[in-house]
Amino acid sequence: MSFAISLVVIIVVVSLFGTVLVARNVEENYGKSTKRNVKNLSAIYIILLLVLLVGVTWYAVVIL
Repeated sequence: MSFAISLVVIIVVVSLFGTVLVARNVEENYGKSTKRNVKNLSAIYIILLLVLLVGVTWYAVVIL
């Protein structure tokens, strides 16, 4: 179970890092909404992390 949780955390952290790297490349007109987009994507990743952790824990406890 710890392997699955570690894998979920690694995937989310790498995805969040990739999002931040992409957000650094700002075009002229895109810069106005970049901050909002990064906040929204970060919130999605945090929620996804929590849901995946609950799902993996539930699977490990109930199914295994």
